[in-house]
Amino acid sequence: MSYASQSSSYREMEIQSASPERLVVIVFEQLVVNLERARIAMERQDLALRVTSLRRARGLVGELLATLDFEKGGALANQLADLYQFMLYELVDIGQRGDVATVRKLVNIATALRDGFTAAATAGVARLKSA
Repeated sequence: MSYASQSSSYREMEIQSASPERLVVIVFEQLVVNLERARIAMERQDLALRVTSLRRARGLVGELLATLDFEKGGALANQLADLYQFMLYELVDIGQRGDVATVRKLVNIATALRDGFTAAATAGVARLKSA
């Protein structure tokens, strides 16, 4: 079994056994990876990688948007929806203009959100263990 195949199998098992909180973190991790790939592709003028990476990033942001629970999330869910919609708009614009500075801005936003969701998931697990 090749390394790529083993890595893919491991990732699939991780996703299937992950809590909803961990799944959100995984999506953000993949979003950051694809935004960084898009940035590198733009710097190298690799159109194919840029298009693929931006398409994947849009799909991931769309997934985050589609899975928001507005009943439980209230105002926070609405604010996240606005942020995700902004990110989708920027991703479409980046696809047309190839603005590396905007990609860096989106990487910073996605990284901050990933870190926040990671901390929240960790705190939730710690709270459950102490109960």
